[in-house]
Amino acid sequence: MDKTVKNAEEAIQGIKDGMTLMVGGFGLCGIPENSIAALVKSGVKNLTCISNNAGVDDFGLGLLLKNRQIKKMISSYVGENAEFERQMLSGELEVELIPQGTLAERSRATAAGIPAFYTPAGYGTEVANGKEIRDFEGKMYLLEHAFKVDFAIIKAWKGDPQGNLVFRATTRNFNMPMAGAGRITIAEVEELVPEGALDPEQIHTPGIFIKRIFEGKNYEKRIEQRTVRKNG
Repeated sequence: MDKTVKNAEEAIQGIKDGMTLMVGGFGLCGIPENSIAALVKSGVKNLTCISNNAGVDDFGLGLLLKNRQIKKMISSYVGENAEFERQMLSGELEVELIPQGTLAERSRATAAGIPAFYTPAGYGTEVANGKEIRDFEGKMYLLEHAFKVDFAIIKAWKGDPQGNLVFRATTRNFNMPMAGAGRITIAEVEELVPEGALDPEQIHTPGIFIKRIFEGKNYEKRIEQRTVRKNG
């Protein structure tokens, strides 16, 4: 089944005001830049976005925040975005902070059809407020639920027309568990290869999870925190 679409604009068709989106990326790695740019251009608003982080001020989800298109962020790490901080402190943006491992597992559970699971992460903190707590062999666990997601948007290194995906290094961190978590999962890839070109042993995400795929363009290779040392 050929799942290719022409571009990001075609890929995001059906995303409407008020929807919940799951967006891949880890730091500045593996961000679906073309899809985010198309969302900015579309003007869709009041979005709830589930993502490990909120980009930076002029990149990634930071572009949607700057444009006031996000109503709520569900994230783990948000320390690199001054606009995010300003909107949160002013009450303009709803924020739900989640331990990073819990965010990854809730994403994976959503894709796997698992409604809920227990985890010790967050017990004894504000994260536990209002959640069911159980004792398993003397250790306390919180009940965490899978997400309800309209669209999942991820980025991979390579993909084929059937939606089979190969990731590189750190980009796997959240793109892989988010694949298949939405009613519709969109994959943008740096390189779209012909069917049969990918080694089956190297495929990280099988095409069964992907509904739409396209080849992106003009990707930025940013470094989130540049560390250098003095000569000598």
